[in-house]
Amino acid sequence: MTAISAASPTPSADRPNRPEHAARPEHDAARPDGSAGAGGAAGAGGAALHGPVIDWFDAHARDLPWRRPEAGPWGVMVSEFMLQQTPVNRVLPVYEQWLARWPTPADLAAEPPGEAVRAWGRLGYPRRALRLHGAAVAIRERHGGRVPSDHAELLALPGVGEYTAAAVASFAYGQRHAVMDTNVRRVFARAVSGREFPPDATTAAERKLARALLPADEPTAARWAAATMELGALVCTARTPDCARCPITAQCAWRAAGSPAHDGPPRRGQTYAGTDRQVRGKLLAVLREAVAPVPQAALDKVWHEPVQRARALDGLVADGLVEPLDGGLYRLPLT
Repeated sequence: MTAISAASPTPSADRPNRPEHAARPEHDAARPDGSAGAGGAAGAGGAALHGPVIDWFDAHARDLPWRRPEAGPWGVMVSEFMLQQTPVNRVLPVYEQWLARWPTPADLAAEPPGEAVRAWGRLGYPRRALRLHGAAVAIRERHGGRVPSDHAELLALPGVGEYTAAAVASFAYGQRHAVMDTNVRRVFARAVSGREFPPDATTAAERKLARALLPADEPTAARWAAATMELGALVCTARTPDCARCPITAQCAWRAAGSPAHDGPPRRGQTYAGTDRQVRGKLLAVLREAVAPVPQAALDKVWHEPVQRARALDGLVADGLVEPLDGGLYRLPLT
């Protein structure tokens, strides 16, 4: 296994993860969308970007537990589930507790799915806990308890989509895949396409661009995937990009164009207060703390509006996060 570590980079002679800097082009080339690209980034396979971004990552990447070799593929998979739509500082304590309790997929699979929901705590989007539990069961049954390294086998696991399969294959096994989260898409939109933000949903053109930018060899491609993600998280941020710290600011198409403002549909932040999602969270909090089934009367106390409360509870039941029992009782799922 090859976990992508950022804590203690070894010299490039020992770890072949740096591209040949001499291969960088010295002319502009066309971008996949037909427009000119700064430094020929896409047209030359991204060689103008690989070295600076990977060097920056080696110097500035955060020392996160899922990047350490001891995390292994299971630790990488757990982190990828938890980090979806959730910031690192909220994930860290839950991640550490999770791996201490369930160090292997088989350990998690041996427990009821409700225990995964309970341990998920307040990370939000708790269906991810059920999906991770389902993936652990499948790993135990189909792969002898080992997280598979094959991309297609990863993609076939319950709850694993294209992004998670590519991330685990890349970060845990050092393979060559286009790993596209929001941070990576934003870096590519600015550096290569000259736009402040990517489209709301990933497009075929973005996927094509990401594949075109991949370094040719697997170790460098895996390092590139981690490095571009970190660059988007720490420097090329959505609200306040720190272009002065960016290692590719001179090649950035968005900067070269004068940093034009987003001209697409308005970008709306997600609200939470007063939504069904907030009510669901309050209902789940009561059930997580309970050691026995909870009566309807106890759940009724968490929210003042009965129609919204009933709708949220029905949604939790429909999603498999709550199990109704006879007598108006509720509990986290056992099966």
